[in-house]
Amino acid sequence: MTLLSELDRVTPPPARRGRRPGAVTGGAGLGLGVGVLWLTLLVLLPIAAIVSTAFDDGIAGFWDAITDPEARSAITFTIGAAALVTVVNAVMGTLIAWVLVRDSFPGKRVVEVIIDIPFALPTIVAGLVLITLYGPSGPFGINLVGTRAGVVLALLFVTLPFVVRSVQPVLIDADREVEQAAASLGASGFTTFRRVILPTVLPAVVSGAGLSFARALGEFGSVILISANLIGKTQVSSSYILKMIESAEPVAAASVATLLLGLAVVVLVLLDVVQRRTARRD
Repeated sequence: MTLLSELDRVTPPPARRGRRPGAVTGGAGLGLGVGVLWLTLLVLLPIAAIVSTAFDDGIAGFWDAITDPEARSAITFTIGAAALVTVVNAVMGTLIAWVLVRDSFPGKRVVEVIIDIPFALPTIVAGLVLITLYGPSGPFGINLVGTRAGVVLALLFVTLPFVVRSVQPVLIDADREVEQAAASLGASGFTTFRRVILPTVLPAVVSGAGLSFARALGEFGSVILISANLIGKTQVSSSYILKMIESAEPVAAASVATLLLGLAVVVLVLLDVVQRRTARRD
């Protein structure tokens, strides 16, 4: 037996080349390309067009547009109303989610459906409903048309489901035995909630509240009727943007829109950071 034949006998055959970890196959690459193209056409290009228009007159023009007294008033009121709505939703949304998960009562399924109505109802219809109930001819004798309270009420209506639907599945998956153990050790209901339940649901509360804030920033349909669009009082940013478009001032409209877009992006990035840190802890 020759030396070469002996080497052939003892040398193992070369291993087949496997696919490198993270490598993209042909089918996956095609799907990724189609997805990126669709996202670009539907989201990225319109956003880029808005931002580009906002800076047509340079940074100075952008700054002048967002610091115009009327624009500043609308932006300040919108952010303040959105922040107030976010706080209320964080508290009431968590409470409603708790009741739906932990309690049984007649009509529970009806309540579940009602909570999702703002998702399905066109926002202009929501505004019409609110003005019918809380307008000058409303059955309750309360007129909120042209008031800031009316705008906040409209924003609360359209953002109601976010915190509820974010917290609800977390409460469903929560370990009840930990709560029972805390109670058996003498912890009060408030202590159990603060030390056991709240840390569990807090990331979901923050996520739902952040989505509520982002939605409230750009809401238009539900507030346009009940706000009466009073300049310096109840005018929201979306109404101001529409006014600038109708006045053939696209730079001013795009500037305010870009500012709101930036705020929404910051909120979404913070939400992503919170979710990633929560996932690492788990």
